[in-house]
Amino acid sequence: MLQGFSNASHIPELRRRLLFTAGMLAVYRIGVAIPTPGIDGQALASFFDAAQSTLFGWINLFSGGALERFSVFALGIMPYISVAIILDLLKVASPYLDELYKEGEAGRRKITRYTRYGTVVLSMIQGFMIAVSLEKIQAPGGGPVVYNPGWGFRLVTVVTLTAGTMFIMWLGEQITERGIGNGISLIIMAGIVARIPSAVSTTVQFVREGEMNLFVLLFIFALALAVTAGIVYVETAQRRIPVQYAKRVIGRRIYGGQSTHLPLKINTSGVIPPIFASSVLVFPATAATFVPALKRYASLLTPGSLVYNLIYVALIIFFTYFYTAVTFNPVDVADNLKKYGGFIPGIRPGRHTAEYIDRVLSRITLGGAIYVSVVCVLPTILIQRFNVPFYFGGTALLIVVGVALDTMAQIETHLLTRNYEGFMRRGRIKSRRM
Repeated sequence: MLQGFSNASHIPELRRRLLFTAGMLAVYRIGVAIPTPGIDGQALASFFDAAQSTLFGWINLFSGGALERFSVFALGIMPYISVAIILDLLKVASPYLDELYKEGEAGRRKITRYTRYGTVVLSMIQGFMIAVSLEKIQAPGGGPVVYNPGWGFRLVTVVTLTAGTMFIMWLGEQITERGIGNGISLIIMAGIVARIPSAVSTTVQFVREGEMNLFVLLFIFALALAVTAGIVYVETAQRRIPVQYAKRVIGRRIYGGQSTHLPLKINTSGVIPPIFASSVLVFPATAATFVPALKRYASLLTPGSLVYNLIYVALIIFFTYFYTAVTFNPVDVADNLKKYGGFIPGIRPGRHTAEYIDRVLSRITLGGAIYVSVVCVLPTILIQRFNVPFYFGGTALLIVVGVALDTMAQIETHLLTRNYEGFMRRGRIKSRRM
């Protein structure tokens, strides 16, 4: 791996892409530190210390701490992701969107345009709701968070936060086009990783003050390495269904006759199920922040409680199956195999192939759902059992590892391409002259 990174610095194009990506991520982190006008920063920070388990704490996690500072990037990239997921789910109910997804590059451009429009609308709605909410919030000491509440503050907040989200979206698109890796995913990863130094510093302080045993810290560190290794193993695992292509004679040439496989990922839905489950569970705690009468009911869903963990796991399993069913259609896969002369040995083409793929997918999806549930619930158990100052849990770990694997795969592709071209130049065969 170290040799691979060393080789990456010797390739001019790859080096430029890496430097461009690092520069854009640095611009993003600078924007996180620029505050929105009209906010008492210290009062807001005190409020977020007591609101880590609410929707505000969840959004603050994926914005890289921008919300607790109420910076120009306070909304982060979540509006863009939410709109993209909504459009992805709506293609099941909308034949028009389904056709756009199948049109190729032209359809993707239209989908991207609709996603941008939806991001603007959703950002304006969320910005207005946050502005109104902040006007009602008081810090634990009793002081107001907003200096001058009113429509002036709301208008400035909506414009600032919407512009910040659109700028982050533009940064992500630039990274995807001119950098390395998926820009949106890298921005989310950068926001999560940026909180690691603070978490490490707090953990060291806990050990020095005697609030955490050194052996407990070493155990947690070893467990974190084991969990990370397990995530890497499962995220790269596949269930390979053998596929045989029949021979076809076209003109004077014979095509097909080869054996390949259909790869099915163990975790087909990725990190979408825990994100959906977390967003559903944090709404009661968020509502209780503004409606004191709901605090008694919201206390039942405190992170770490038995009821919370059971509902969380049930929601993850439900959303795993739901999102997998939406994004993967066994009937389309079976039709494509039949169209190009492919078949699964021992299975009749058409409906029987679709039923077989669906049966295999349902079985491995259960394993993937259990794996995601364990990874997401484990940090909550550690916090409750060992009083560990974790500031991001299993969802963030899944995102970080998944994005890191995808980025490394793209870097490896560039390296293999470069080595392949260099090999051909050194061993170029001269053409014969007739």
